[in-house]
Amino acid sequence: MTTKTAPAGRITLPGGEMLAWSDLPQERLSDGGPLAALAARLVSPGARVLVAGPHDPALLDQLAHAEVTCLLRSHPDAVALAERATHVVVGGPAGLPAGETYDLVIAGAGLDPVESVEGIRLGWDGVLARLVDTVRPGGALLLRLDNPLGLHRLVDTTPWYAGRDDAAWVIGGVLDRAHPANRDQLRERLTAAGLRPAACWAAYPDVNTPTALLDADHLDRDTGSGLFDAVLHGACAGGFTSATVLQDPARLAVDALHAGRAADLAPGWLMLAQRPASSADLTAPATDRDLPVALMQTGRPGIGVLEVLHGPSGWRWGLTATTGPNGPGAAPFASREAAYRDADALSGPVPSGRLLRTLLLDAALRRDLATLRTLLHGYAVWLADQADSAGRIAGAAALAGTDNVVIDGERYAVLDPSWRATVALPADVVLARGLWRFAAALLTGGYAHPWSSTLDVAGLTVVLGGLAGNDLDRATVDEAVEAEAAIAAALHGLDTDGRVDLATELHAVAPTDPPVGSHSYQQLREAWLRQREELTRLAALTAWTEELLTSRERALRRAETTIGLLSGSISYRVGRLAITPARLAKRGARAAKRRATAVLAPKQEEQQ
Repeated sequence: MTTKTAPAGRITLPGGEMLAWSDLPQERLSDGGPLAALAARLVSPGARVLVAGPHDPALLDQLAHAEVTCLLRSHPDAVALAERATHVVVGGPAGLPAGETYDLVIAGAGLDPVESVEGIRLGWDGVLARLVDTVRPGGALLLRLDNPLGLHRLVDTTPWYAGRDDAAWVIGGVLDRAHPANRDQLRERLTAAGLRPAACWAAYPDVNTPTALLDADHLDRDTGSGLFDAVLHGACAGGFTSATVLQDPARLAVDALHAGRAADLAPGWLMLAQRPASSADLTAPATDRDLPVALMQTGRPGIGVLEVLHGPSGWRWGLTATTGPNGPGAAPFASREAAYRDADALSGPVPSGRLLRTLLLDAALRRDLATLRTLLHGYAVWLADQADSAGRIAGAAALAGTDNVVIDGERYAVLDPSWRATVALPADVVLARGLWRFAAALLTGGYAHPWSSTLDVAGLTVVLGGLAGNDLDRATVDEAVEAEAAIAAALHGLDTDGRVDLATELHAVAPTDPPVGSHSYQQLREAWLRQREELTRLAALTAWTEELLTSRERALRRAETTIGLLSGSISYRVGRLAITPARLAKRGARAAKRRATAVLAPKQEEQQ
């Protein structure tokens, strides 16, 4: 419990406060993450905002341009946030002043942590009704709902019903009819409460600290979007790195996207619902042209949150303002030895098309060598077109791997142009780096492919280079791995020793290794099966070698026995007596010839 003293007059205690409990999140995102960026976009300067429930303190910093009231159940949390808010009410929704209305009510932690266990229990619908009463006509409610069938529960090793930690006051699931269980049920309850749902964002990879908010309607429609593919894969691959999971969450999320179910499998949703200014506005369609299609955490302070907005000719990049000291254009990396991220590059249109990595994986799984050859050749030709007269590639194209390139018809384009190489790289090294990354993901991920199972990562990279029409060798692949280590070290802020260790690890990547990232039981089992298959092959090779050596040894013994028998026979002795004088005569003749040659040679020289 904190001993910090709150500013006088800012905290109201109407009763029901929890004096020895804290709900503030322990894991926090830089600048409050996408949720804070979305809230800041929805709030106009001078607007009155009610933040209901525990939120990252950085979210309140992003709302410094508004008049913010916090509704909390924890008194220690109220003391911690009092300096960032105009007013703090502690004790649950029943303690809100009567008649107070707000332009925006934010319940980004859901409704359960808004209600105090020490006060009057209103239930989920009761809390919703109380918050809706505080929304002024023309205002809005931003509400989070956890998905009881979300991706986080599908990959979790612990069943959802076994939660026994201190925060598990209640364990929600589809069995609880008091809570809505999906987006349609949430829309129905909001409509019944007098609000008009306007937009919904799917939260990935975790509903408590989402690093990506994606428009749910667009997720349902744009199932082939390379942007959504890359964002979902990146968010889920990075969100479970320290967890043990049942299966790869990134693979599951991308598969759900292409099946049109990415929004349904989201760990949670953020629903924006508006209160009509009049009853006539209740059935009017809501517009989402000014709302972001996606918000993504950059992972670096000082850059802010990436946005994807509606533009006149499609989607366009955007960058939210940041309260960090570096500003949005500052370099987020202490070292720019190999690569950096240029925030100023995120100002143009988002290229359309499908992600090259996904197309290559699909073709590999179907053993479609013709499609693989077409895709890889187009990728190699496009990279060659980006090279200068010296055959070197600079800028964003130098880091354009298969996971950051989209294809629309025959057009190749860099998806996120903010990742840039500091120094131009040879075109063959850039190609080899992109192919090596794909080969490593293909082999360590356990994907089926049409090539020999005895190929290592470097060997498969050379094969892929041949399909692309380039004659790569292992020396070039080794140079590409060194470049990958230098780039990764720069992007993750590693020192020289860390870069050397990373390069050693990358060179040692083998097909029998599990993929880098979360520890998935499914992928670990596949890696074990590959290792068992490799051990079986090596054992068979060893047995064959031993059998070959044994057969050769037996043949040698038979030959020795035969020689021994023949050397002791009468015919062998008679033959040896006959051959020995002939051998001696032959040796004598050779010696006489050499002596004669030595005598005649000086005379011939004198005559000449």
